[in-house]
Amino acid sequence: MKRIVLCLLLFPGLPVLAQTVVTIRVDGMIGPVTAGFIHRSIQKAGQEKAQCLIIRLNTPGGLLESTRRIVSDLLESPMPVIVYVSPAGAHAGSAGVFITMAAAIGAMAPGTNLGAAHPVDLQGQQDTVMNAKVMNDAAAFIRTIAERRHRNVQWAELAVRKSVSLTENEALAQHVIDLLANNTADLLAQLDGRTIEGYPTLHTRSAPIITLEMGFTEKTLDLISNPNITYILLLLGMFGILLELLNPGAILPGIVGVISLILAFYSMQSLPVNYAGVALIVFAVILFLIDIKIASHGLVAIGGIVSFLLGSMMLIRPDNGFDVAGISMTVILAATTVTALFFLTVIVLGLRAQRAKPLTGPAALIGTTGIVTDVLAPTGRILVQGEYWNAESATGSIAAGEKVRIIGVQSLKLMVEKQ
Repeated sequence: MKRIVLCLLLFPGLPVLAQTVVTIRVDGMIGPVTAGFIHRSIQKAGQEKAQCLIIRLNTPGGLLESTRRIVSDLLESPMPVIVYVSPAGAHAGSAGVFITMAAAIGAMAPGTNLGAAHPVDLQGQQDTVMNAKVMNDAAAFIRTIAERRHRNVQWAELAVRKSVSLTENEALAQHVIDLLANNTADLLAQLDGRTIEGYPTLHTRSAPIITLEMGFTEKTLDLISNPNITYILLLLGMFGILLELLNPGAILPGIVGVISLILAFYSMQSLPVNYAGVALIVFAVILFLIDIKIASHGLVAIGGIVSFLLGSMMLIRPDNGFDVAGISMTVILAATTVTALFFLTVIVLGLRAQRAKPLTGPAALIGTTGIVTDVLAPTGRILVQGEYWNAESATGSIAAGEKVRIIGVQSLKLMVEKQ
């Protein structure tokens, strides 16, 4: 430490060279976990007295609320935040456009693209008034960001209203980003000596690099916070518990069901969940079970399918995100089909098996034929499947040698009628 201090005193140019650069990777949907990770990274970079924070970005979009949190952190960051759309083939779409525009320096790698920030509801079914509100709000939001960072305001609004996109070269030419870089080393070389408004001059060419990663908890929550994964976990949880209730002692379905349900509820706290949708899904399951118990000729099952489909579509609240933040309609339709088949076939077959005729014991003899050995007047004995049984006639006296059909069992006495 003493050597470092001595060097800094003798060579005033070294302090900036000794400062680090912090880098993070954001790859996937923008959500609460991503927002928390970026916020934590900015705090960590501040603690490390880093010159800047570089966010290597590749995202199709995400939730509007989380995007607002990230943009606020970027605009208020104590050090410049550089958003670098990379590697080749990466895309900063939807929420990614807002984040890139909010960066102190926007950069892109060759073979990347930026744009399509048009906001819709999470199932694309908002009414006209709500669409206009969300659109105008998003347009004003991105204009504010572009003006703050002195970028192309007209293109930013078009990205929201018309879903326009740009290649990396087009983005640079239209002053949407600040520079192109082949890799992180090239980016640091180009940043070296650059002065950003409100921040000290950067000296990044030889700066030490600190790479921050998401923790295990963040990675897990980020994975299950995907609306599609949350939806599937919710269904697995309900089905697993139902299977355990219908087949007590199976153990595995119950364990899988409880774990899946806990994970689903854990991830649902970070998503804009509409609990009316959850209620409709639960109600659908109840209707399916009722249809199994009563003869409704499929009417209750149809109601259950409709309720399940509507609940799935409503599960994520509308007007809270961009186009990729909802549950895939393909996943919803597949889950609805599988659920309907599950309840109308698997469970029905299971209940039929429970109600099937016994294969052993006196009850298994009902419907079989025996021969009277002692006159039934009305009681006597009969021979059934090589065994003698006490029997009682329900149709009057029956002579020896006559054939009878067993119609019931009382204790160890068979009730029979003449065949």
